[in-house]
Amino acid sequence: MKNVLDRLRNEIPHLMEWVGEKKVLMAVNQEMATGETVIHDGDEIGLMPPFSGGGLGRPGEKSKKAAADGGRLKKYSADPWTRIQTEDFSLDEELGRIKAVSKRIGGVAVFIGTARDFSNGRSVSRLDYEHYAGLAEKTLAEIRRRALAQFQVIEVCIIHRTGEVPIGGNIVLIMAAAAYRPEAFRACRWCIDELKSVTPIWKKETTPDGTVWVEERP
Repeated sequence: MKNVLDRLRNEIPHLMEWVGEKKVLMAVNQEMATGETVIHDGDEIGLMPPFSGGGLGRPGEKSKKAAADGGRLKKYSADPWTRIQTEDFSLDEELGRIKAVSKRIGGVAVFIGTARDFSNGRSVSRLDYEHYAGLAEKTLAEIRRRALAQFQVIEVCIIHRTGEVPIGGNIVLIMAAAAYRPEAFRACRWCIDELKSVTPIWKKETTPDGTVWVEERP
């Protein structure tokens, strides 16, 4: 990794200033890179601006999972409970699907993020989302895996849309099913906070002043 950073620093010094300030993050082969990451010929290197919900982890915080894995995510095959899609999702269908998992489910906490027409003091007429294909899907699957391990929940579903989302349309769905409501609520909130913190998804707002890429939102 050091050799690559040194070369980029010589060829694109302004960009590397952003990397040093954590305004640009790096991934290798669709996994977040660290200073110890080894790069081989043919590897895919991604340079990413801050995600629409923030950056890689909250200030001063590094997840226990990231520390244990050296910042690398496990590889996942297609996960039926986490996905990124352009089309809208059906709350009724997804809720019925998660409730069918177990008769022990006593409650399902649901969060739906929707597209609003006003943001940061400006009117918004359109929202567009882009994601780092491959890494974003792995990240959602990892969030679900960690939620199942950290909370007493039976199942977790995470869906995020990409492409154009109309004002008033659905953006993201988080569902956490548990035997009792406290754990369902805790897991649901943790999942959306984690998604906005670590998932490589970017939001572009169309306003009267033009288009704006959103770096951070609470």
